[in-house]
Amino acid sequence: MENCLSGFSLQVLNEPNPWKKAEKTIKFAKEWLNSDNITIGNNDVPKRPARPQKPELKLPKDMPKRRKAGSKAGKIALLHALAHIELNAIDLAWDLMARFHKYSWQQAKENEFSLPREFYNDWVKVADDEARHFLMISERLRDLEAEYGDLPAHDGLWESAIQTSHDFAARLAVVPMVLEARGLDVTPAMADAMEKQGDIKTANMIKIIHDEEITHVAAGKRWFQHWCDFHGYAIDEYWQKLVIKYFNGNLKRPFNHDSRLEAGMLRHWYEPLGV
Repeated sequence: MENCLSGFSLQVLNEPNPWKKAEKTIKFAKEWLNSDNITIGNNDVPKRPARPQKPELKLPKDMPKRRKAGSKAGKIALLHALAHIELNAIDLAWDLMARFHKYSWQQAKENEFSLPREFYNDWVKVADDEARHFLMISERLRDLEAEYGDLPAHDGLWESAIQTSHDFAARLAVVPMVLEARGLDVTPAMADAMEKQGDIKTANMIKIIHDEEITHVAAGKRWFQHWCDFHGYAIDEYWQKLVIKYFNGNLKRPFNHDSRLEAGMLRHWYEPLGV
């Protein structure tokens, strides 16, 4: 496989084994961040990443009801759902870097929009974080005598990637600035619930995920701002326009305003879309 960033992306996206996918990500991230000689490349990426036979992927409406809070089964279901989100997040980061390679500073035409090396550094770090999160959650599932793949998972996560596969700005608007920002809203309550159950290990793990996800949302906002600045768009209006178009415009309350602000998301952007 070609020794370039889009080649790394292909190797990760085409790897069906979740744990190997995470391990390859960590390996490639280290290679990229420790070298100035790896090019971006121009490999095309698949419409969908490779997936294992399990878990069974279902539509969100067909997913089983949530397990009882506080039970071992409920905890396993929560961690399994988080593992599935992190696995998708690994692929989303690599897909973003490779799919829009034409914008790289190495390939963009003069006077056209381009992404500097710092963009790729940011998203390689995001992919590396997501890989570590997946492996961390997998280890905790094993503590509970469970494994990723034991339960069904919903297939709605990749739909946002497909819908925004042609539009760089829309991908940033929806994935880090909506989906990952939603994670900032819900994970503190998860951590609190684990603490109340006396499960400090899981609570601390979820806190780590929350804190690192702030940097992911911030990266999305930073490069969305870069796009808007180049094209002369008002960031709030353009973000709302893309969210309404590609995410139906409905953002669930309540919002974690403090964490969103730390990531650079301002209230007047998302409050009008809250339901």
